[in-house]
Amino acid sequence: MQPLVPAPAAGIIDQAQPAPRERLIAAATRLFCRYGVNSVGVDAIVEAAGTAKTTLYKVFGSKDGLVEAVLEREGRTWRAWFMAEMDGPGGTPDDRLARLGPALRRWFAGDDFYGCPFINAVGESDKADDRLRSLAIAHKKIVLERIAALCAEAGCRDPGEVAHTLGLIIDGAIVAALITRDAAVADTAGRACAAIVSGARA
Repeated sequence: MQPLVPAPAAGIIDQAQPAPRERLIAAATRLFCRYGVNSVGVDAIVEAAGTAKTTLYKVFGSKDGLVEAVLEREGRTWRAWFMAEMDGPGGTPDDRLARLGPALRRWFAGDDFYGCPFINAVGESDKADDRLRSLAIAHKKIVLERIAALCAEAGCRDPGEVAHTLGLIIDGAIVAALITRDAAVADTAGRACAAIVSGARA
């Protein structure tokens, strides 16, 4: 985990310092990802961000509002990275789908890998509360739509179903890597995904 952002000294204003909203999101992201949403209180977040508690409530309305902002930001950031891992080097649809496992392995091997923020947040929340579940589903929908498009280009029958199956494998690998701290589970996931894609064309 990166060092927490210290509160600025009294009377000193750093003109280059990010705006309070950005500092709050950055601090909350680090804390939530490592310790969990429910384990981190507002006091810890504002101390890490170097802001006042009133600023958090003014900008986000509540801790729940901040949680949603963190998940939306993390979702956009992760999707941009993941799509670049698959599509950036170019190649055929098969080439791009084959990068699923290696991309996951690079993610799992990072010192800052704490699992999927959406899976973690939903797992911590009231299971009757659809607020975080809706954010998770929206994130997953975007990812699966891209995978489904690649499956269609690769000639798979029922690409939506294939993408859903690959999504289940990916989610399982994320949870397994979080629990075991073994990045190699991504290799198994990659082989499973390749077998599913191959079978969908047989």
